[in-house]
Amino acid sequence: MNIDYLIDLVAARGMLDDQVAGEIREEYTRGGGTADPADILVNYGVIGEKETLYALIANELGTEYVDLEGFDPPQELLGMLPGGMARLHGALPVSISSEGLFIALSDPLNPQIVEDLRFALGQEIRVVVADPELVDALVEKFYASDSESLDDVLRQMGGGLDGSDLTEADLEAEANSAPIIRYVDLVMFNAIKERASDIHFEPFEDEFKIRYRVDGALYEMSPPPVHLALPIISRIKVMSNMNIAERRIPQDGRIMKTVGDKQVDMRVSSLPTVYGESVVLRVLDRSSVNLDLENLGLPEPIFDYIGATIVKPNGIFIVTGPTGAGKTTTLYASLRRINTIDSKLLTAEDPVEYDIDGIIQVPVNEGIGLDFPRILRAFLRQDPDRIMVGEMRDVDTARIAIQASLTGHLVLSTLHTNDSAGAVTRLVDMGCEPFLVAATLEGVLAQRLVRTICRKCRTPYEPSEAILTQLGVSPHELGDKHFFTGEGCDACGQTGYKGRKGLYELLDITDPLRELITERSPAVVLRQKAIELGMNTLREDGLRNIYDGAVTIDEVLKYT
Repeated sequence: MNIDYLIDLVAARGMLDDQVAGEIREEYTRGGGTADPADILVNYGVIGEKETLYALIANELGTEYVDLEGFDPPQELLGMLPGGMARLHGALPVSISSEGLFIALSDPLNPQIVEDLRFALGQEIRVVVADPELVDALVEKFYASDSESLDDVLRQMGGGLDGSDLTEADLEAEANSAPIIRYVDLVMFNAIKERASDIHFEPFEDEFKIRYRVDGALYEMSPPPVHLALPIISRIKVMSNMNIAERRIPQDGRIMKTVGDKQVDMRVSSLPTVYGESVVLRVLDRSSVNLDLENLGLPEPIFDYIGATIVKPNGIFIVTGPTGAGKTTTLYASLRRINTIDSKLLTAEDPVEYDIDGIIQVPVNEGIGLDFPRILRAFLRQDPDRIMVGEMRDVDTARIAIQASLTGHLVLSTLHTNDSAGAVTRLVDMGCEPFLVAATLEGVLAQRLVRTICRKCRTPYEPSEAILTQLGVSPHELGDKHFFTGEGCDACGQTGYKGRKGLYELLDITDPLRELITERSPAVVLRQKAIELGMNTLREDGLRNIYDGAVTIDEVLKYT
């Protein structure tokens, strides 16, 4: 819990002065922020017992304090909150009534958790306050395990070794022991089965967390014992050809695995932390890169536009959006369509995510001075027809891309901006001449990835007037339009979501817009003009998908 909030709470009731408050903050900071603030307040005599503090918090939040000592909930109550969600949010259902589902949280001061649970479960959530340590212990007790088979493997591992005094040979032997190999393989298999895009191995002082990112959200597995952190991470480093003796600097590697009939490529990154190395695996499923533009779910006008633009002899086409918005996937699908025998394609990427036959792909290596501008200059001497630049990060890259376009090459690239019009002004702000941007830019596609509603548990619901107002929709305009949400079922892991799809906004650079770009008009003016000329915004595409029953209102509000 937030120490400052708790100090302000008791200070407002005249229970401590500024000097004692300063001493409490110092002690909390000295302990690295890991001590229980309630224990410190008891030790300083500010409160007699922790329950007094929890009752104060409950009073402040307009709820009640619940003593969970000896609490034994019925199975039906536990079944109302999926295990993954309970562990992810530190949430325990304690009762249900006509007012909603009453839940104790290990962090009752975090309003985002309540919102997440309300949307995920599709019902009213009421927070009660309880001892956070007890909430965590009971969540662990009642929602014990993700997978029996992982626990079986863990039981075979025995006591494990203390990593501090292991030689490199000992470490390699431990990393190559059968139980460790089975455990790591099983973690990877489960992640791929769950369609995870990333697997996080995170060592902390007293625990070793493993989390999967599925459809953009992180979910925690039941953690292995903390003493297994070193052998598990060493196993991953052995698999990815990293130096297992080197734990002081970040390293990168790659793992290739066949899972079922799929070839899966995993990009591995290690990062030294206070308690060991944190390792993240980016899962690149090669079978899914055989994506055609047809499979991306693009609205028909945008699909036709991209198809026509990527066969032009020259010009620049940019895909923009935040990290994880699917920009690279869109560009790969575009490249795949123009990857023909009569066309020379070159890509500069950081790093190369997928190997595509017939395309010359060059990885950026800043360490030896091989950056985007240097690669692009070399590209122009390689007689290319089309060039893909992983990202326009600086003015040099952008200027060479413009030069390439002017000399008869088609350039595809990405930018990190909030919307399509912002990409145009970003290029000008970087230092590119507005008349050159206007002359070479063909179009900008802004996109977001949102989670789609699980088809098996999709159910209609009535959003409140406040939510509709947030969405910019008047209740009187709705007519017979319906709204849907996911109730949560076994098929979607009780989340209500399964899979993702794109929301798109296409800025077609026509003559009226070229004039505005040359005049250095701001993004808001470009955007307004594009809307007048018929551009559908990300929000409008989101609304179309909401009415189609594909996505929820909260996903569209979150990303547009």
